[in-house]
Amino acid sequence: MAKRGKQNIMQLQPHPDKTREADLEIVDGRRQRSERSRAAIITATLNLLEDGDFAPTAKKIAEEAGVGLRSFFRHFEDMDALFEAVDQHIRHHYETLFDRPYRDDCLETRIADIVTDRSEAYERLKKMMLSTQAQLWRSQTLQKNYARNQKNLRNHLEKWVPELKAVPTANRESVHAAASFEMWHRLRHHQKLNITDARASVIAMLTGLIV
Repeated sequence: MAKRGKQNIMQLQPHPDKTREADLEIVDGRRQRSERSRAAIITATLNLLEDGDFAPTAKKIAEEAGVGLRSFFRHFEDMDALFEAVDQHIRHHYETLFDRPYRDDCLETRIADIVTDRSEAYERLKKMMLSTQAQLWRSQTLQKNYARNQKNLRNHLEKWVPELKAVPTANRESVHAAASFEMWHRLRHHQKLNITDARASVIAMLTGLIV
């Protein structure tokens, strides 16, 4: 009888393979929850920026994401780590907005096309760009990404308008300034121009500096 009892006890013990499967399911579940929390923090950051909070705190982002502050800092060591994750999340999207392939049209048509493309991108990315500017002074990550993006915009404009290589340096630098988000925001926000008039102003500046 004792021997049979021992056998019954052994039969009740979980199979080693099933135990490992259960452990893996627990680990996988935790990983999925962690990934969901991380994604929620990134989404919350973007939502706050879209709502006009251009410098949200970690506490406010955590509240928006529905996670604790300790959970926030388990995923992101500091705000710079979050900024880098947000940039990786949206970089492909915003880079494609500026990436018009070169077309061999007349200069006036190319200038009009690139101003239209950039103005559309600036309008769509306005809040993200204003947030970057608001926090640029204190974030090495934002400074690094901003410098990279400015270089890409510069290279793209000079590829799209190769005539820039032949103009004086002062004119070339003025063209890049005129085609920038900062100029666009000034025309739209401070000078209160509508999109059509702002585009006409930028086209006039670029044409006058290049032709």
